[in-house]
Amino acid sequence: MKKLLIAAMLLVGIASFAQDADQKPAREHKERMTPEQRNEKQLQKLTSELSLDANQQAQVKQLLAERSAKAEKFKEARKDQKDSNTKPTAAEKADFKKQMEDEVAANDAKMKSILKADQYTKWKALQEEKKDKMKEKMKERREDKI
Repeated sequence: MKKLLIAAMLLVGIASFAQDADQKPAREHKERMTPEQRNEKQLQKLTSELSLDANQQAQVKQLLAERSAKAEKFKEARKDQKDSNTKPTAAEKADFKKQMEDEVAANDAKMKSILKADQYTKWKALQEEKKDKMKEKMKERREDKI
């Protein structure tokens, strides 16, 4: 009888240990970088992946700074709206979506004017890859919440 009890306890212990191993560890909190640090990191990444020359680096750096400033402005407006507990209407959501699409198109056009044809093609491929990764992460998060 003792052997049966010990075997059962051992089996329960192994099963609970196996379940713990399947669970993903909690996401580590990364250090928050300043917008300037993020821009610099992104510029370095683009420089290495696209082989940017000095003139292109300066133009891309300026573009990243402009984009970052606009993003910060949008973030502040969103935070103010959230703090006031007002939900955006459907028209406001559609307007915001249109505004974001216009920003993306303008950024795309500026990058096209800065980069050479082969660099632009590679940049678009990198953008698509990044988009796919984000979709995958969002899918995983939704599955984790369920």
